[in-house]
Amino acid sequence: MAERGPDWLRRTWDEAAPQYDRDIAWFERALLADGREWVCAQAEGEVLEVAVGTGRNLPWYPPDVRLTGVDLSPSMLDLARRRAAGSGREVTLTEADAQSLPFPDAAFDTVVCTLGLCGVPDERAAIAEMHRVLRPGGRLLLLDHVGSHRRFVLAGQRLLEKLTVSRLGDYLTRRPLPLLAAAGFAVERSERSKAGIVERVAARKAA
Repeated sequence: MAERGPDWLRRTWDEAAPQYDRDIAWFERALLADGREWVCAQAEGEVLEVAVGTGRNLPWYPPDVRLTGVDLSPSMLDLARRRAAGSGREVTLTEADAQSLPFPDAAFDTVVCTLGLCGVPDERAAIAEMHRVLRPGGRLLLLDHVGSHRRFVLAGQRLLEKLTVSRLGDYLTRRPLPLLAAAGFAVERSERSKAGIVERVAARKAA
């Protein structure tokens, strides 16, 4: 499968933006349960959300966090701005590539990424950037679909992935958890559900 670069991904997600909320609604009901709430409730201080999309996490953040969101797609960011305005949530939204974040080292207390690492061409680079912009002792909070630990489910994911990568650059079989330690994170909590295809993780950068 050919790797999809940032320009192709930006165009693809700009085209998908108008129907994104409708298309993902069933997936969320069936698979994510309270995943967004679980992730956002743990966010503290200066918070960066990577791949903020249309802002579906915004209602779940504690009211006292100071929130910045980035996404590769301007059209997705436009929808996030509308959602933020409608909810009264103050958030700074910026177009940016997760693989090269436009922030200085140690700028944030918390980094959040939900359903984002599956669509980044180089997830290792994105994880390294999340580690870089976190302050010592800061937390990384992840929610994503991942490669199942069940052999037959994983085989089905591999077949379907040929379609999802070609259409959206969306990988179904990635397993980011083992990459976190290599990037310098200590995993504090990880949970798998739905036949092992949904994972949520809380990890911490060394103090």
